[in-house]
Amino acid sequence: MMFYVKAMMNAERKAPMPSPTLDLELLRTFIAVADSQSFAEAGQRLARTQSSVTQQMQRLEQSVGVALFQKQGRQKQLTDAGRQLLRRAREMLALNDDALNSLREEGLSGVLRIGSPHDVADTILPPILSHIARAAPRLRLEIDVGRSPFLMEDLHRGRVDMIISTREDPNLEGFPLRTSPVWWICSAQYLHMPHAPLPLILIDESSIYHRYALEALEQHRIPWRQAYQASNLIGVKAAIRAGLGITARSMELLGPDMRVLGEKEGLPRLPDVTYHLWIRPNTHNPMVRKAYDLIRSHHEAAYRNGRRERVGADKGA
Repeated sequence: MMFYVKAMMNAERKAPMPSPTLDLELLRTFIAVADSQSFAEAGQRLARTQSSVTQQMQRLEQSVGVALFQKQGRQKQLTDAGRQLLRRAREMLALNDDALNSLREEGLSGVLRIGSPHDVADTILPPILSHIARAAPRLRLEIDVGRSPFLMEDLHRGRVDMIISTREDPNLEGFPLRTSPVWWICSAQYLHMPHAPLPLILIDESSIYHRYALEALEQHRIPWRQAYQASNLIGVKAAIRAGLGITARSMELLGPDMRVLGEKEGLPRLPDVTYHLWIRPNTHNPMVRKAYDLIRSHHEAAYRNGRRERVGADKGA
């Protein structure tokens, strides 16, 4: 019996110490301090006293074993370790919030039909799908990738529940997802001839890019000719890669085998485009409304966090 007790005691002494666990509430306070660069302002935002925030940050620094802040004047600036933790903290809290949303939205089930134009199907669309899948795992997603005018028509007729589009429609409800520059895009091997009529690659029906291109060329009195006409974006990409001419398109189209022409080649600057997420405001399906609200709240939170990080970086420069 004594041998057994000794063996157990030796085993307990040799057992590895568990790794410290990061407290999510401390991380929330840490993010608030990093965003505001002030313990006092973070306390106001979180309805805590400044001394409480200070104690929480001391506990967090003891937990990670490194200094997270350095004082610059009256502000609290992040150390290198602090900036590294900030990125991880945002990810950890996003996962935590997604998990809670998933539990709260257990009843959110059914089929959600989303339409997207080709040019953003592999850029703007995937993060939206990923967030919906995490927040509402019982939803089945159906994706329709096509032309914006046809997607708009499908939305009005109820064939899809929500769409991504650059088109404006006062009869729909939506919010902006991203604003992208519109560029003159050609093959990396394309040889530009400034004094010859500009060879345009165009979509065969009306599009915002078609209109932007022709209006800009006419305004600056730049001669052009239609070198190729395509019925969809796949045909446009094929024509670009074949070196048949240039097209006006948002930055999402640009590939590694393409390049951008601009003012130094004598081409006018083009207006930006904004991609929106649209739904029918009078939809009778509560699942669509809940999914839309999930996407909007997540997008707005990500925008606020990204804007704060950019402002903080600018101040530290």
